[in-house]
Amino acid sequence: MKQSAERIKALERLITEYQRSYYNGEAEISDVEFDLLWDELKSLDPKNPVFAKVGKDSADGFPKTKHLIPMGSQEKAANPEEFSLWAEKIGKNRDFGGFLVQYKLDGASLELQYEKGALAKAVTRGDGTTGDEITANARLMQGLVPVLKTSFSGGIRGEVIMTRDVWRKKYSDKANCRNAANGLMRRKDGNGCKDLTLITYDVSAAGDDNFFKDESEKIRWLQYNGFDVTESKEFPDVPSIIAYREEIAGIREKLSFDIDGLVVKDKTTDPADLRRARPERQIAFKFELTTAFSILREVEWSESGATYTPIGIIDPVRLAGTTVQRANLNNPDMIRAMGLQIGSAVSVVKRGEIIPKIEGLAPPEALETGKLSEIEFPDICRSCGTALQDEGTRLFCPNADCPKRLHHRLEKWVSVLDIRELGEKLLLQLFDSLRVRNISDLYTLTAEELSGYERMGEASAAKVIRNIRAKRELPLQVFTAGLDLEGVGELIMERAVSAGYNTLDKLKNAEEQELSKIWGIGEITAKTIVSGIAELAPEIQKILGAGIISIATPKSEEEQPLRGISFCFTGELKTIKRSTAEETVKTLGGSVKSSVVKDLSYLVTNDTESGSAKNKKAGEMGIAIIDEQAFLAMVKKPEQPKKPLQGDLF
Repeated sequence: MKQSAERIKALERLITEYQRSYYNGEAEISDVEFDLLWDELKSLDPKNPVFAKVGKDSADGFPKTKHLIPMGSQEKAANPEEFSLWAEKIGKNRDFGGFLVQYKLDGASLELQYEKGALAKAVTRGDGTTGDEITANARLMQGLVPVLKTSFSGGIRGEVIMTRDVWRKKYSDKANCRNAANGLMRRKDGNGCKDLTLITYDVSAAGDDNFFKDESEKIRWLQYNGFDVTESKEFPDVPSIIAYREEIAGIREKLSFDIDGLVVKDKTTDPADLRRARPERQIAFKFELTTAFSILREVEWSESGATYTPIGIIDPVRLAGTTVQRANLNNPDMIRAMGLQIGSAVSVVKRGEIIPKIEGLAPPEALETGKLSEIEFPDICRSCGTALQDEGTRLFCPNADCPKRLHHRLEKWVSVLDIRELGEKLLLQLFDSLRVRNISDLYTLTAEELSGYERMGEASAAKVIRNIRAKRELPLQVFTAGLDLEGVGELIMERAVSAGYNTLDKLKNAEEQELSKIWGIGEITAKTIVSGIAELAPEIQKILGAGIISIATPKSEEEQPLRGISFCFTGELKTIKRSTAEETVKTLGGSVKSSVVKDLSYLVTNDTESGSAKNKKAGEMGIAIIDEQAFLAMVKKPEQPKKPLQGDLF
């Protein structure tokens, strides 16, 4: 129960942060990844208050206005089974006259408030009950109707979108159409709003619940008054909607704008349900992963440490907006289970619309196969000549002393601990000379012997040794991530630590079966952790025995106020060494990045107005830029800092 409570708390924090960034137009993760977090919390705590909340947007400077129609989140169905359960539930509650199904537009929600037929206000989603009034900007958008044909008072719901053609021609520097639309509609000067389009999908009359007899009549009324409306169709039953979803998923890439699913409503209008923060009689029926069909032409075996991973080379296909020619095959068992051969017609998907993967064989009618031949599996390690071991889920070199395996572990350790000055070339020299073959060997190096290596003078050697020997108290998840266990990074280990395996002894004594029950780990990863820790036990003892590296005592969440917050330091710091500042961040649970990347929270520099590459990139990505004093104020009062919204610049 304690583990579940801790995970629920973590999920609440993540979902709240990602909702906030989503509604500010700079989504930090994909919709698929967000839905996985949402579904996990739903399974652990179905009535969690997070489900009734909406992330806040932050168009400071605009007047705040209450909505006429609550703009909360919709219930979601990720597959036909979940959708069928929802349909069964509302069908049992009362008789209904079928379903109205609409495209789920992927843009920014907007409420139009009319008084006696004239537009009075246009209000963003905000926190679901109150938003920012952006009426002047809305009047510039395509599809906005300033005066209706009828003397109507009430609210109209719509979605502000950017077409793909406009995005490609003018705003391709933004991650996607939705982010671009979100940013433009909140501009104080209104620039770019003419490039946006408003598409409507719902309406409610003020003080008259019987104004519309059903949901279809609402759509006809909106069309009559001159609005663009989302594609809407009536269906009598669940199977026909599931079939329609498959049909639309197949043509979505051909549409002029983005959609990410369907909205299914009880056709019978229920004003009371519309006023709920989370309506019960409508649901977002999300699309499955984007899929394309191609021909497998070759299989390459990628080497990472000891593991050989198959990569499929396919005929180029367009998938989720990009051209794909390489796709993951994961492991030998997947190839066998699919009966895959060179020349096979395959189904390719993008997980989270990021990583392409071959999921299976394409339907026979989808694509003709090429000339078929068997896929050849490597059987000998290219580095040490040892016979490879095929466990089905993994093809690897079992030789613990395989040079490629040892060198990869050293690279991983240096990367995870961010040991400065110990670059790839120097590390390779040390490895090839047999001086450093294991992690523990790094902590026996001296400046004198290091200075004898190529391009390494006394001063440089001393600097490298200082960086290696800088006393470090590492969180358990960081220490274990540096050991280069196959597929086990900090995120995986953080889940194990949060589940109670927060000391090395507990991890050493962990049982595969218990570890595999932790969300996000599973049987294969649990086996890797248990066997890897056991195999490296002597090396772990040597690393800790050097007295330089130690594993930190587990800390509570209150003791890690910077958890989830990242910093990048650039330029000279005046009152504190950069290494000290970085260690301070890590001690307080935060992370340090060496460059400006998408998920960075703060760029720290004493020249916040400079035109440096890092400052410019941070500004373009909406990352907060702060000076040294602001950073010190944060770490002196760690209870204050919060992860900034995208776009906040200090």
